[in-house]
Amino acid sequence: MGPKSKDSEIHNLNNSTESESHYGHTEIDVDKLENETESSDPKEEKIQISVRERFVWIKRACCFHHGHAERTRAYHVWPANNVFFFGGRLICGPDPRGLLLTTFSISLSSWVFAVYIGHSALMITFSLILTALVFVNLFLVSTIDPGIIPRNVQASIEEEEEQEGNNDQTRSMRIIVNGVELKQKYCRICKIFRPPRSCHCAICDNCIENFDHHCPWTSQCIGLRNYRFYMTFIFSAIALYTYIFAFSCRRIQKIIWEDENGFLGALSNCPETLAVAAFSVTAIAFLGGLGCYHLYLIAKNQTAYEYFRQRFADSGNPFDKGVFKNFKEVFFMPLPPSRIDLTRILDE
Repeated sequence: MGPKSKDSEIHNLNNSTESESHYGHTEIDVDKLENETESSDPKEEKIQISVRERFVWIKRACCFHHGHAERTRAYHVWPANNVFFFGGRLICGPDPRGLLLTTFSISLSSWVFAVYIGHSALMITFSLILTALVFVNLFLVSTIDPGIIPRNVQASIEEEEEQEGNNDQTRSMRIIVNGVELKQKYCRICKIFRPPRSCHCAICDNCIENFDHHCPWTSQCIGLRNYRFYMTFIFSAIALYTYIFAFSCRRIQKIIWEDENGFLGALSNCPETLAVAAFSVTAIAFLGGLGCYHLYLIAKNQTAYEYFRQRFADSGNPFDKGVFKNFKEVFFMPLPPSRIDLTRILDE
């Protein structure tokens, strides 16, 4: 290995260590490494050169990894509060506690049923199918883009200051939708005029198209692109807990009939069944009420946010197409493509 090759490798090593320190890795003293390799002992020099060559190979491998797998992508510099997984392919809300609690409660209920209540392979298999259906819908509603509207990152400082200085009247636009005048508000965070039915979520810090609400139990905004899965999650969970509750009551009734102490005997012999039955009926009541409320909103083609704010109380809802077409729009129309590409490699 000639002097030129050696200097070149040390120069590349120096550049690599600077790049690694930028990403939080341990910095390496290149001068010290160079001095150590210039030992007067031939045997020691041979060993140190071998170590240095191996280190250079590892460095090159890391550089290859850094140059391809660790390139700066759009989700690395995303300005909102979302959390990303699998290279930006999955997008979640900033607080996972609600999602973890939901996942834990469903898993525990299904486990108790399979271990203590299900007395046949067919019963357990059907409960596992329902549980899988619930988790698939929960995964979809909590990890896909709910309808995020891209920010106007090209807005100049002058335009931003101009909008900041405007009053409420000039910070909005008026448009006509099916004969009804609607107001498009300007979002000072995203620097855009929001489309109708959209709203800026203070938790996720995004403007969401067809914003319904931010669901704490899925840790995600509910909007245009995941509302369908939110509804299927609710009704699949109702089906699961109805199934668990029915067979829990059957087991409790059987124990009461067989035990001379009646309900007290059931309380001592199957406390886990009583607990899961009580939780199931609570979940059915909560999810059932929530599901009926959203079915009512779908029939009117209205979001929960619009209903809460009474947006169309005076003018009428310009988006109402009739009950049949409203349900078709939510459950059967193709989902619009995402407006954001979080896996995109940014220009260097």
